[in-house]
Order: sequence, then C-alpha cells, then structure tokens
Amino acid sequence: MAKRPRPAKPRVIVTRRLPSAVEHRMAALFDVEFNITDTPFDRARMIEAMRGCDVLVPTITDDIDAGMIAEAGDRLQLIANFGNGVDHIDLSAARARNIIITNTPGVLTDDTADMTMALILSVPRRLAEGEKLVRTGAWGGWSPSAMLGHRIGGKLLAIVGMGRIGQAVARRAVAFGLKVAYHNRHRLPEAVEAETGAIYYDDLDALLADADIVSIHCPHTEHTDGMIDARRIALMKTSAYLINTSRGEIIVENALVGALEQGRIAGAGLDVYSHEPAVDHGLLALANVVLLPHMGSATFEGRDDTGARVITNIRLWVGGDRPPDQVLEGWA
Repeated sequence: MAKRPRPAKPRVIVTRRLPSAVEHRMAALFDVEFNITDTPFDRARMIEAMRGCDVLVPTITDDIDAGMIAEAGDRLQLIANFGNGVDHIDLSAARARNIIITNTPGVLTDDTADMTMALILSVPRRLAEGEKLVRTGAWGGWSPSAMLGHRIGGKLLAIVGMGRIGQAVARRAVAFGLKVAYHNRHRLPEAVEAETGAIYYDDLDALLADADIVSIHCPHTEHTDGMIDARRIALMKTSAYLINTSRGEIIVENALVGALEQGRIAGAGLDVYSHEPAVDHGLLALANVVLLPHMGSATFEGRDDTGARVITNIRLWVGGDRPPDQVLEGWA
C-alpha cells in the first residue's frame, strides 16, 4: 500500500468517553467525534468508524480483528490506543495495511502496582470478608480466634512478568517484608535484581511450586494465553494465593475456580476476567476470592496522563514524525 499523506487536522473518532479535559484538548486540536453515550461500539459501528476517520482512538473494550481491518477502507492510518495493552488489536493485519499502532506505556505503572499490593494484602488478611461481615450486621465483636488470616512478611512473592509493573510491585513488596522471585522471558540486569533482591527463575513451574503468593504481570499474547492452567495451578502450595491485575485470559478461569472450590490453593485476588464484564459464577460464590471491576488503572491522574500520551502520539504523527509510542514488531 502506497504511503498516504497525513492530514493537517485529522478526523479522529474516539470509541469511549474520556476525561473532560482530554476531550476538550482533543477537540481543540483535531476534527473529533466522541462517543457521547459511552456505549461500546458493536462490530458494524466499529467498521463504520474505521472507514470514516484518519485516526481511531480505541480502548481495551474494542476488539479489532483482521476482518474488521480488512473492511476499514483506505482512510485509516493511525490507531492511537487509549491504554498500554494492545492484545485487542490484530497487529499483523494492521501492519499489512500500513496502519500505525500506538499505545501509552508506563503511564499506569504505579496505579496498577498499588492495586496489586492492595490485593496482596487483602486476600491473605481477608479484608473483603471482614468488610462484608461488618456491613451485614453479623459481626459479634472481637475474638482471639475470629477472622484469622496470614501475615505476608517473610513470604515469597512470585512475579510472573517483570516489566515496568512487575518491578514496581517488587519495590513495594520489599517494603512489606516480602521476598521476591520472578520469571521473565529474559533475565533482568544484576543492578535491577539487586534493587529488590529479586531471584530469577528460568523455570516457571519451579517458581510456582516455591511461591506463597503469585502475581501475574505479563501481557496477553499467544504465548501467555492460558499459561496458568490446571497443571500449573496444581503445582502451587495449598497455602498459596494467586493475584491477577494483568489480563484474565492468562489464567484458565475454570481451572482456578475448581482449585479454589477444592481448597487446592488458599485464595485469589482478581481485577481481570476471561470474559469481561461477565464474571464466572463459581468465583462469585467463593468467600476466599477478592473480585474487583478491572479498576487497577482507574485513577483520575492516570486517565488524564493516558489521554495526554494519546494526543502526543497523534500530534507527532500529524507532523510527519514517528509517534514515540509506536508499537513495533516483537511487542510484549
């Protein structure tokens, strides 16, 4: 496909409502159409949007597959994703049509790491159970044997995926007295390991078997889809906890439900699910699971910063430059 000219004031379609400050800034810079109702686009509406704009600004709720990209027409040149993960976009199909993809890496690192630590604390200490006990009026007062949980100090935290967020979690974990180990596609430099005393495991199975708490921080790719399956969950200690603030598809959800129901692991803290917004009824019925509505990155500051990065990527693309957050081959 021949290289196309970049419009001075591109037509931009945004698929979900963004913070008002971000929308106002976009409206001042571009010819923008916002999704005022905030209703997710269906397939037909998404294809229509892709055919009618120079730049599409989607979010994680928008699955953009090869068939949709094939029907996008010749106008669309840039997909400026609002968020870091781009597993909902068929990157190969986009590249084949010379459509540039950008994301917003690093913006939400601290927010997601904070939420991860909240789950690491809340699941072993049964915070959600305790809160419900008080709200239902069933609490009968303090007792030396009531609502016992487990301390996290001295426990081994296994981080699966030691990128920006995994490293941010490791730094926080050390402050709570946790020991840190990790599995990654590539071992980190010694200086990075030394910061937290993190121990590298090249064998994920061995790491899962040793861990007291497992926290997932790898992207969702063809290599990580269903990576934490029944066989791997069975390797974990019966006293271990599983935390996931990454992508729901990395864990085989029915295998996790079965392990929790049968007491083969002690509990879980989840912010993401395989079929969002649907949540497995088995998970909903379990007391030893903390369930959050995919809110790991949900801060005012984070959303504003994400919007600013999207705008920067579009502006530099309009100016003829390569966007700073262009997703290249080998992403994740």
